[in-house]
Amino acid sequence: MAVAMSRRKTLSFPLILTALTIHFVIVAGEYFKPFNVTYDQRALIIGGKRRMLISAGIHYPRATPEMWPKLIARSKEGGADVIETYTFWNGHEPTRGQYNFEGRYDIVKFAKLVGSHGLFLFIRIGPYACAEWNFGGFPIWLRDIPGIEFRTDNAPFKEEMERYVKKIVDLMISESLFSWQGGPIILLQIENEYGNIESSFGPKGKIYMKWAAEMAVGLGAGVPWVMCRQTDAPEYIIDTCNAYYCDGFTPNSDKKPKIWTENWDGWFADWGERLPYRPSEDIAFAIARFFQRGGSLQNYYMYFGGTNFGRTAGGPTQITSYDYDAPLDEYGLLRQPKWGHLKDLHAAIKLCEPALVAADSPQYIKLGPNQEAHVHCGTSHNIGQYMSLNEGICAAFIANIDEHESATVKFYGQEYTLPPWSVSILPDCRNVAFNTAKVGAQTSIKTVGSDSVSVGNNSLFPQVITKSKLESISQSWMTLKEPLGVWGDKNFTSKGILEHLNVTKDQSDYLWYLTRIYISDDDISFWEENDVSPTIDIDSMRDFVRIFVNGQLAGSVKGKWIKVVHPVRLVQGYNDILLLSETVGLQNYGAFLEKDGAGFKGQIKLTGCKSGDINLTTSLWTYQVGLKGEFLKVYDVNSTESAGWTEFPSGATPSVFSWYNTKFDAPGGTDPVALDFSSMGKGQAWVNGHHIGRYWTLVAPNNGCGSTCDYRGAYHSDKCRTNCGEITQAWYHIPRSWLNTSNNVLVIFEETDRTPFDISISTRSTETICAQVSEKHYPPLHKWSHSEFDRKLSLMDKTPEMHLQCDEGHTISSIEFASYGSPNGSCQKFSQGKCHAANSLSVVSQACIGRTSCSIGISNGVFGDPCRHVVKSLAVQAKCSPPPDLSTSASS
Repeated sequence: MAVAMSRRKTLSFPLILTALTIHFVIVAGEYFKPFNVTYDQRALIIGGKRRMLISAGIHYPRATPEMWPKLIARSKEGGADVIETYTFWNGHEPTRGQYNFEGRYDIVKFAKLVGSHGLFLFIRIGPYACAEWNFGGFPIWLRDIPGIEFRTDNAPFKEEMERYVKKIVDLMISESLFSWQGGPIILLQIENEYGNIESSFGPKGKIYMKWAAEMAVGLGAGVPWVMCRQTDAPEYIIDTCNAYYCDGFTPNSDKKPKIWTENWDGWFADWGERLPYRPSEDIAFAIARFFQRGGSLQNYYMYFGGTNFGRTAGGPTQITSYDYDAPLDEYGLLRQPKWGHLKDLHAAIKLCEPALVAADSPQYIKLGPNQEAHVHCGTSHNIGQYMSLNEGICAAFIANIDEHESATVKFYGQEYTLPPWSVSILPDCRNVAFNTAKVGAQTSIKTVGSDSVSVGNNSLFPQVITKSKLESISQSWMTLKEPLGVWGDKNFTSKGILEHLNVTKDQSDYLWYLTRIYISDDDISFWEENDVSPTIDIDSMRDFVRIFVNGQLAGSVKGKWIKVVHPVRLVQGYNDILLLSETVGLQNYGAFLEKDGAGFKGQIKLTGCKSGDINLTTSLWTYQVGLKGEFLKVYDVNSTESAGWTEFPSGATPSVFSWYNTKFDAPGGTDPVALDFSSMGKGQAWVNGHHIGRYWTLVAPNNGCGSTCDYRGAYHSDKCRTNCGEITQAWYHIPRSWLNTSNNVLVIFEETDRTPFDISISTRSTETICAQVSEKHYPPLHKWSHSEFDRKLSLMDKTPEMHLQCDEGHTISSIEFASYGSPNGSCQKFSQGKCHAANSLSVVSQACIGRTSCSIGISNGVFGDPCRHVVKSLAVQAKCSPPPDLSTSASS
């Protein structure tokens, strides 16, 4: 039974035409003809039709508006029906009552772009987002409201939350963006993974959860609402799954469809840690199993991860890149083979859609100890082992969940061999259209710079070739010294240690704590006679502290609520103790976020003195928020003269806490651009006044990566890792729209004594593409067709194809290897085997050179038969090149 959504009685809602078909036509001036969205136990019902939906997660502030159209288009090309996003309260309401819906926070523009591409939109309002976003998306001013407690039955919090959620819903209504208005929005989310922490609040947790649900549906959005990871969600809210695997998930009511709001196709990274990635075969397996076992909507978290520009990264200590090993990389380029393999999966699922929506539940058939089939059929009678496959529409998913061995099973009289940990999809219950473990999509090797060599100890991870040696961005730099400690007239003195965020209000990462202590001759003699040093002891600290004594850096410590014990060198008389507390992204997950805080907890002492420890906790401390350069906005393009910049010649002696400034020209062309900060230490960067984000050149541990990663078996975030022994993040994205052709201003703030002369800039593009496809591979998905009369499927040509594709605007300039027969090796290591068709290179060259993309049939009919009675494959390695003229505008 379909569940209708409550609506405001004061609003008039147009009724959807019953003749509305599954695929909508965009009308001039509208996105869709108005349609209603309801649901039953099987699926969302869109315009009266059940739908199987693929959703692509894209967070609009993690890209620029200029990037949005291509990201949405590439998601659609990859097979997405829906774009999903959170909203970000602290971006939209940075100051209470003052809203921001401009630039990267122009959610209305983003929604309209989604609609203009013919895609639906799923908005997860929250307003708690998590998302590895600063403070989980909460505005910092929220914690200062008297009596507030986050995410519980607390009147001040509920009042603020309702005001924000209502603001978003009303904005979408006013812009006619809901489905019943002809807009793209089909689904909304209230709260986020609250079930994970609900018990922390006792009875108040459940009261709050029910209030949030009632508040949301009472806003008159007119589309269904979901709550993820909320097993006790009310009957009028769809509870959904977030996990690596959701095939075993069951909603809390047999009236609700099975929805997967977060399929984690990678994971985030912290400074100084390895980079996680997830094999394409395993993601495809998880998704196929989900639809096999009755799933209806699957959303990639993320399809495009993007960049944590400015100080938006959460944490603590999460890196500026939010690449997430997503199908579209941080720069918006296709990550192959992941993007292509999943595109094929989506096409196979779409071929099954008529059968999937026709059946309320699949027929389960056990085929072996770890093998099973689920058959979805459009006929009304029960499906028997010997039914005629000519009756009605039929789709089958056959799974081998054995983690080690392949299996051959018999299904409806035919034998099928499946690799371990794989699913074969049969859209007509006969022919295999796709197997999750058989990757036919190309591998793309991305490059930065023109003179590149391949490096890295992990041959399986989707490769990025790094520079051999790129020219520095500039040898002409200006500098500005940042004063240590108290610099402005807004400093203040207070007795005791104040909590970091209570003072900074997150206006800066930096908070200076200054006190003065007296050291006697007796103490000096005591230390010298006993050959010991005094220490500064801090009971608990996060995220980073620098300790200065008398203007000299004594040391630094990184950690999350750890004890700090650091030796210091003091002199007889008065000594200035200066502590710099630095946040590196605020906590974004967990209960009681408003109480987490930052900086220091407990006592701060000077230990090792002759007469005992000196408790500094109750001393007078002078506080200074931020950096002088921050508050003077020296990163502004017009600040060069007013800020007092001076020349910084090569070879000059650097000092800690320095600002640097230079001008540079943008690389030609339209390829994405990045800065290499591997020569720097820790700081922040701005280009033409735009805050690129934090940088930090911490190195990952040498161990824990391995040379391969087996896709078989359950995935977790530590299973597949790369970048061991390397800087966690060396390259930082500069959106093209932030660049001018020339005279771009780069400003960096560097905390260490590193100098900027080795910073380089480069474009990023796919230079090498490889693929290997067997003549036994399944045929291309576009060869399947539905009958217009009875929706039955037919497959006329079973010849496999290899598809090669360069980045947009690039063309295949040469074929570096081609062999049809029994080639050996893998990408960048191919070699001819004993069986080889002599015309391989000429056939592939003729089909591909000079084109952005090409397809080659894999058959004896194309290449001839170089060796009879041998299963042959085609292996190709090609080079992609940009247009010869790179003098085009840098803006895109």
